[in-house]
Amino acid sequence: MSAQEYVNRVLASVQERHQDKPEFVQAVEEFLPTIAGYVAEHPEIEAHNLLEIMVEPERVIQFRVPWQDDQGNWRVNLGYRVQYNSALGPYKGGLRFHPSVNESIVRFLGFEQIFKNALTSLPIGGGKGGSDFDPSGKSDAEVMRFCQSFMTELQKYIGPDRDVPAGDIGVRAREIGYMYGQYKRLNQTEPGVLTGKPTNQWGSFARTEATGYGVVYFAQNALADRGQDISGKRVVISGRGTVAMYAVEKAEQLGATVIAVSDITGYVYDEAGISAETLKNIPVDDAISLDEYTKHHPDAKFYPNESVWAADLSYDVALPCATQNEINAEMAQNMVDHGVKYVFEGANMPSQEAAVEIFDDNKVLFGPAKAVNAGGVAVSALEMAQNSQRLQWTFEEVDGRLQETMKAIYDACSNTAKRYSHPDDLRLGANVAGFARVSEVMLAQGLV
Repeated sequence: MSAQEYVNRVLASVQERHQDKPEFVQAVEEFLPTIAGYVAEHPEIEAHNLLEIMVEPERVIQFRVPWQDDQGNWRVNLGYRVQYNSALGPYKGGLRFHPSVNESIVRFLGFEQIFKNALTSLPIGGGKGGSDFDPSGKSDAEVMRFCQSFMTELQKYIGPDRDVPAGDIGVRAREIGYMYGQYKRLNQTEPGVLTGKPTNQWGSFARTEATGYGVVYFAQNALADRGQDISGKRVVISGRGTVAMYAVEKAEQLGATVIAVSDITGYVYDEAGISAETLKNIPVDDAISLDEYTKHHPDAKFYPNESVWAADLSYDVALPCATQNEINAEMAQNMVDHGVKYVFEGANMPSQEAAVEIFDDNKVLFGPAKAVNAGGVAVSALEMAQNSQRLQWTFEEVDGRLQETMKAIYDACSNTAKRYSHPDDLRLGANVAGFARVSEVMLAQGLV
């Protein structure tokens, strides 16, 4: 059997076995075909059926989360933790609180996390988790009660040398603080059991900014490698969460002009450049529209209920930082038609496969999420190191290490792509570089 046939067989097995998990299947469909060349060079992978083993998580944990709302009603949500692959170290990956969370979502995120974490070259495996609980519109007391109930169950499966969750959509410093408090109440003081903690609770400086800053640092390296500079480039960013917010801030600091930003209410356009400071002062709440921005910048214009990727805007760089599958083929073609030359994914899998094909066909440089948004987990691993030493590094020291890490990640993707004679295929480079590191260790550790 050829390597391609082996890859196709494993992919068909995943499609059949997990046909009820579309996001997970999509992630595997995106990944497996790109590593066929590497598999062909390493027959031991097929000989040990490593792909079929790797695509299945080591453990999937599902549990109920009972909690009481402010009216005294008993409520229940579902909680998940997928401990995907521990070959390189403790499971590491965020917790997402959002109504869309289900097993397919956490499997897809966990699968991506394996290779994202491998690209950082730090000793961390891949995992992911969360709940279909929606913290928006809830009181602080309700969020606290939910987080305490969630952690009461989750704490049975995690630990600083076993599984170290962090934040994701819907889980910020407040939620991490409540969960860490409950963990400490039930166990002992172990700061390294969660990352993304508030800085007054052994959290790391620059962790909040890390993913968004890292997206721009990756873009900066990719452009520099092609004799370009992000300074002076016109940029569009989707999303208004932490990743998007700090991507706007760093792009602005490096001299780019962010002309538009979007969220679920629509998008705001400002030819003079979106102000990161103004944006940060608008509460992130589904009930508050981005139209609020125009009250502070009258020359800006708000377009309600429209996707920024379908907009009639001319720009150079796209940073999708909202959510999975936000860019479809029609939107991708619109972006190309309006001059986009670079797309770097800040969210997890925001581009549908048909959209990526359009980017490739039109020679748009595409940076995949597992490489581009790895800055957050990289600084989470640095937070683990600080916790182990009972130290807290300065913002400047952490940011400096983040810049070094994002350059190393870009170089790994680029050099691997060049090795396979596809110098601009950063997706192939990221997938092969991440897979190579994990597969080597899995083979060395035996059938576990």
